[in-house]
Amino acid sequence: MGKTYSNISDELKAFIEEQKLFFVGPAAADGMISVSPKGLDSLRILDRNRVMWLNLTGSGNETAAHVRELDRMTLMFCAFAGNPLILRLYGHARAIHRHDADWETSYALFNPLPGARQIFDMQVDLVQTSCGMGVPLYDYRGDREQLIDWASRKGETGLEKYRAEKNRTSLDGKLTHITEAND
Repeated sequence: MGKTYSNISDELKAFIEEQKLFFVGPAAADGMISVSPKGLDSLRILDRNRVMWLNLTGSGNETAAHVRELDRMTLMFCAFAGNPLILRLYGHARAIHRHDADWETSYALFNPLPGARQIFDMQVDLVQTSCGMGVPLYDYRGDREQLIDWASRKGETGLEKYRAEKNRTSLDGKLTHITEAND
């Protein structure tokens, strides 16, 4: 059933690239634990032990706060079609913010998306598969456009204001480093 690996094989890379949805699970030393679904064209596999994913502006910013405090992260992928499989990537991540020196080179790896606020650069320490036989079958119908439309309407100035008001701290009051003044 379940197996562990030290890196992302070509077969597992292909599986990841087929998925339209993945889940991010960071956890700070205390407080709330965050599990967040991610979609769109927001994940890149850089090598067998390194992935990056683009985080868009949203109502919360738990992942940035948690990673700032404790850099552990898990990404989980589920097969909602085809053969059953759950794949988890365990590792350590850092947030790259728009004001960081390596933002431009990292962001260039992605297709531009309105509302991009951070990139998470994750070093993968362990890869685990499990059966996934309890995951239901779902048909993919397409990406939702609401977040992209919302970010486009806000514009960069409106998004900066929103991030300063809504994304500076986590639910537990932990700082996210979303703005330079938030060090």
